[in-house]
Amino acid sequence: MSNRVAVVTGAGRGLGEAIARDIAAAGVSVVLAGRSLEPLEVTQRLIESAGGVALVKQTDVTSAESVAELFDVAVTQLGGVDVLVNNAGVTGQVNLVDLDEAEWDRIFDTNVRGMFLCSREAGRRFAQTGSGRAVNVASVFGLLGRPGFSAYCASKGAVVNFTRSVGAEWARFGAQMNAVAPGYFATDINAELREDQSAMAKVLRRIPAYRMGTPDELANIVTYLALHAPDFLTGQTIAVDGGESSV
Repeated sequence: MSNRVAVVTGAGRGLGEAIARDIAAAGVSVVLAGRSLEPLEVTQRLIESAGGVALVKQTDVTSAESVAELFDVAVTQLGGVDVLVNNAGVTGQVNLVDLDEAEWDRIFDTNVRGMFLCSREAGRRFAQTGSGRAVNVASVFGLLGRPGFSAYCASKGAVVNFTRSVGAEWARFGAQMNAVAPGYFATDINAELREDQSAMAKVLRRIPAYRMGTPDELANIVTYLALHAPDFLTGQTIAVDGGESSV
């Protein structure tokens, strides 16, 4: 095992679970953060059964106090924070004319405010140590427009530009921030969609690879950025989308 410690938000299911497990398999101790305790404990058991080290911390990423407690736990119990993966996110499909302020705020609170609060806590520690990596999970919807997803697209576009700005800022003291922009991946979130042949056909027509990705395909890229990428790579967003954003 290495001495490195990673904090992964939204680690209880889907892409977050896959990312946490892949990072743990590389010998990194992982702090699993999320609102729901039970899914985090499932991820913890999977990591530990594979010989890894995982700690669970129930966290509301929209709360500055909760996020501060998350990082304090990582430092006091595991010795520090070397990696942050901002994966916590929510989505919603509502046409703009029907979109109320509460739904807009719900999406931005998690996808943007949560990323900001976690990155600020990590950055303060990275500045002290002169090293550190953050990987933000954006979305291909942050690179493209999609009808009915104005709030979600705007929030993920904010992730992309936040990554550019902070990547340049952190480079001055030796830390890096990059992002991934996943397209469609087969997870529990879209299980209903995948069972609808007509809806799936519409989705697949937009993807040159003509399939959804598997969670491990995204996890591998995140782990590379978090642990293995050169220090000279920062502020960038890598689309992992089967070519969807290229056409």
